[in-house]
Amino acid sequence: MIFPKKLITWYLQNKRSMPWRETTDPYRIWLSEIILQQTRVAQGLPYYLSFIDHYPTVFDLANAKEEEVLKLWQGLGYYSRARNLHTTAKYIANNLEGVFPTTYKDLLQLKGVGDYTASAIASICYNEVVPVVDGNVYRVLSRYFNVDTPINSTQGIKEFKKLAWEMIDPEQPATFNQAIMEFGALQCKPQSPYCIVCPLNDSCEALKKGTVASLPIKLKKLKVKKRYFNYLIFSVKDQQTIIKQRKGKGIWQNLYEFPLIETEKEVGLDYIKDNDVFKSLLNNVDYDIILHETEFKIHKLSHQHLYTRFYIIKTEEPPKINGESNIVGIEKIREYPVPILIGNFIDSFF
Repeated sequence: MIFPKKLITWYLQNKRSMPWRETTDPYRIWLSEIILQQTRVAQGLPYYLSFIDHYPTVFDLANAKEEEVLKLWQGLGYYSRARNLHTTAKYIANNLEGVFPTTYKDLLQLKGVGDYTASAIASICYNEVVPVVDGNVYRVLSRYFNVDTPINSTQGIKEFKKLAWEMIDPEQPATFNQAIMEFGALQCKPQSPYCIVCPLNDSCEALKKGTVASLPIKLKKLKVKKRYFNYLIFSVKDQQTIIKQRKGKGIWQNLYEFPLIETEKEVGLDYIKDNDVFKSLLNNVDYDIILHETEFKIHKLSHQHLYTRFYIIKTEEPPKINGESNIVGIEKIREYPVPILIGNFIDSFF
């Protein structure tokens, strides 16, 4: 079929130079694929290089502390990826003697590895004929075949996987998979694709029908939830502050933050001072408190927006803390893994 041959020819002429394209080591391919989930190549590349530098093998990653892994991941977001990465590294090192599964089916059993990642590793490392389907692939296939089935619907997921199976070159599955992903990233872009010089423009159904700009179709996301985060930033003699580790299964699990008062709507200083969290920390302690900035810092996550304010609390003696909080020297605050929202505040304030 002409489709895979043209894609592969284009890829060999236009592909970007990437360190993970110079190897078939499953550890490095797996690491790159986990990092590049929800992340652009330009942002993910420095993280990949940093992880390889710190953890050259799966055994090195397995032996690391989770806090070290989270700190190295800081700024990439979707931190469950980092926790799953660490969990899977320990499983491969300790249960599989450092040897990765060699088939798509077995790779799917690893924590944090889904259809796309298993397909990528199986085809690139072991030349298994199994197609990858990511955002770039959805876009290329939906436009080339003019398919308007929503890509995030159950029917769409099945339909596009079937198309990918029909298109893959069985003799060069690794090259084909990388070619179609690269084609979507560089040529068949979301906005302003290069249709005029596209090697597939003589057979692209969406180009013929004038529907390129409207494809692929995606169902609307769930309503975005608003959350109001009011952080208490302690400054004890301008030398110490208080942080605590987030627990539970919500956002930022096991990362550190400042004491938090979460509310359902915007609140004022009087509400903060009357809150149980605030009073438990400042019982019988003299303090001064000011709002750092009146405007909210809005931090956007996939299904929620965090409207955030920081209250600066100066004291001359350490507040009363419980077992979940730590008093740390301001000079050590950057050693802890924190969400990027907190990291940005630390860089601007301390």
